Amino acid sequence: MQYLLLCCFEEARWKALPNSERDRIMDEYGNLVQELKSNGRLIAGAKLDAIASAVAVRQKNGKSVVTDGPFAETREHLGGYHLIECKDRDEAVAIASRIPTLAAGGVVEVRPVLWAE
Repeated sequence: MQYLLLCCFEEARWKALPNSERDRIMDEYGNLVQELKSNGRLIAGAKLDAIASAVAVRQKNGKSVVTDGPFAETREHLGGYHLIECKDRDEAVAIASRIPTLAAGGVVEVRPVLWAE
């Protein structure tokens, strides 16, 4: 079964971390991603650009409306994702619990993928 790990973090909090801490976290990320690739669990994943580069697309009166930035009533924003293959939710949660940003205040949402093409 496939699961999507949605990695969220408060962007201002991330920027406030010392460079050495951010570098350490990203090194840990690299190690985890390499392990997931090696054992065949990682299907896809990516780090996303800053929220300032995002736009939100909605439809109003049959026309697309584009606004700057994501629209979420939260301080945490999606910073990246990992699409993984697991035997069950427990295994997906176990992998999510190893995401390095958790210790620095991040959140990882674990969602089953219902279909993929």
